[in-house]
Amino acid sequence: MKEAGYEVHVYGKNDLFTPESAALSTDVYTNVNGPPQKNKSVPTQPLEVCNDFLCHPMEGTYRDHNDYHNLKAGMDFINKRKPGDKPFIIFLPLTFPHCPYTAHEPFYSMYDKNNISPLRPICEKKPLHHELIRQYRHLDRSNMNKLQAVYMGMISFTDTLLGELMDCVENAGIKNQTMLIASSDHGDYAGDYGLIEKWSSGCEDVLTRVPLLVTGPGFQKGRRVYEQTELFDIMATILESAGITPEHTHYARSLLPQLQGDHGDSKRAVFCEGGFNQNELYCSAGADRPDHSYSRGPGNIYYAKGLQEHERPESVGRFTMIRTLTHKLVLRTYGLNELYDLAADPLELKNVYGEDSYTGIQAELERRMLDWYIATSDSVPMDEDPRGF
Repeated sequence: MKEAGYEVHVYGKNDLFTPESAALSTDVYTNVNGPPQKNKSVPTQPLEVCNDFLCHPMEGTYRDHNDYHNLKAGMDFINKRKPGDKPFIIFLPLTFPHCPYTAHEPFYSMYDKNNISPLRPICEKKPLHHELIRQYRHLDRSNMNKLQAVYMGMISFTDTLLGELMDCVENAGIKNQTMLIASSDHGDYAGDYGLIEKWSSGCEDVLTRVPLLVTGPGFQKGRRVYEQTELFDIMATILESAGITPEHTHYARSLLPQLQGDHGDSKRAVFCEGGFNQNELYCSAGADRPDHSYSRGPGNIYYAKGLQEHERPESVGRFTMIRTLTHKLVLRTYGLNELYDLAADPLELKNVYGEDSYTGIQAELERRMLDWYIATSDSVPMDEDPRGF
């Protein structure tokens, strides 16, 4: 986008850019912080008793939060724009909703723990990390409803920020020429399956099926697309909407047709992958390095996670997932594989991998996964090689 003449601003948490790539990809990149004392997360229980990330409310108001300060930086940029300025793209990688589970009031207490939907229960035939997360963190199942309620409050905080951004775009008079996308990089267990946070080798829908909301000129208002998409599609959608032709091979699909009213591909499968091989645990949370949370000792809220990965590395082994509208298959290099009949079991409570009645669909998904790896394992550059090839 920068090479195509757009002014690119990024405000917020950086899980994306190296210093070198930030300079190449952005005009402005910064993380604006609010008052430190009003962004503190104080656990409700000693970590050695129950390290479940549930914390007391933050001090101050939501406008003290770092996310609001980064949002305000983006809105200030919008409000200072003048006619004739370059087109722009703003990326706001905010931290909420994310553990630790806390928020400023009124969001912290916005939802009653006794009035939330039933959480997904603890199930049999689940991968090893389920059992070990509960064990290493000494999780108390009686806290899970409260934890979920606070997490919902964090989402409502984020919704409030989105509303302020939408008002800013409208008041600046650029609503009819601006695309706005709201999504997330991952979800959270937040009490489902008796678990918290996320996990590098977990791919339940609560972790991988994230919101994707888009508004913009020429898009059909109020339309919901039921066919599957991938987060990677955001890249292809933005490039096509800006009239930019990619100069590399990719496997994303532009969502402009669906945004303009067409149906998606009901036969499409989507994929995700993660975890670590045994020879690359140096980059896991359990690595013996001074800069890793595990090495900082039991007083760190991520100590239990790092200790688990350090002592039980098989619980964070590599996996790959294929999901259709009706089934999900997960294959792991270590531990239990998974297969779910999403039509009959949308909450992924019964792992049917290896059951005789699912032999056919299991083989079909394994073949589709192999086909996907073959098709995407290598890409030929579009520019001509200097050797004349």
